[in-house]
Amino acid sequence: MRNITPIYWVFLSLILTACSTGAITRADSVGFEESGEATYYATKYQGRQTASGELFNQKAMTAAHKRLPFGTKVKVTNVANGKSVIVRINDRGPFVSGRIIDLSKSAFQRIASTKHGVIDVDIAVLN
Repeated sequence: MRNITPIYWVFLSLILTACSTGAITRADSVGFEESGEATYYATKYQGRQTASGELFNQKAMTAAHKRLPFGTKVKVTNVANGKSVIVRINDRGPFVSGRIIDLSKSAFQRIASTKHGVIDVDIAVLN
């Protein structure tokens, strides 16, 4: 049993390393696509500093993504109605399971009503 334990730990560490979800480099983001849920920022975040250092603006076409580099332009398409918007990543998040992107309120309103709160989207990196 003692001989199996070190092999088990090596195997487990290799699997966990392969499944890690660290930041994506700009080169690796080319062609990146993802599907999941999108939400929009609450009003209380207006004027607060984003992870990129800029101040959040609800009227800007910006978004938060967990892994894409800051400055990446992303096409976000509402699966239900086919409407799309192009946003620039300037923040990190969302940190809720199943959600892949947080949009500024203005960006969200271009593809859905804020009454929905959460919508299904496809995202694709443009640059």
